[in-house]
Amino acid sequence: MTLLGLGPGFSHIEVAPAEVIVNMGWGWRTKIPRASIRRAYEDQMRTGYGIGVHGWRGRYLVNGSMTGIVTIEIDPPARGLLLGLPVKVTVLQVSAEDPSGLVAAIGKG
Repeated sequence: MTLLGLGPGFSHIEVAPAEVIVNMGWGWRTKIPRASIRRAYEDQMRTGYGIGVHGWRGRYLVNGSMTGIVTIEIDPPARGLLLGLPVKVTVLQVSAEDPSGLVAAIGKG
């Protein structure tokens, strides 16, 4: 992933006062207004898709790991950039090193 510009050095999740920012290099970028987050929770799923950016029609998985997935439900939809193309995001699943910490930081668990 690092060779593709999508590895840990290019990826981060930031919980700011007004928004949650999720970036995975040039493959994915989104800023989710915290007021639009309806729920965030640890998801016990193990991804069968591998790692990277996957999704369609509002539901996206952005992961650097097959475990530690947090699901964020969004309404109204947020705007994301998938490979530089604009998309609407209603559900975002992300892998986190500390999933329970991310859910607590978002505060909508």
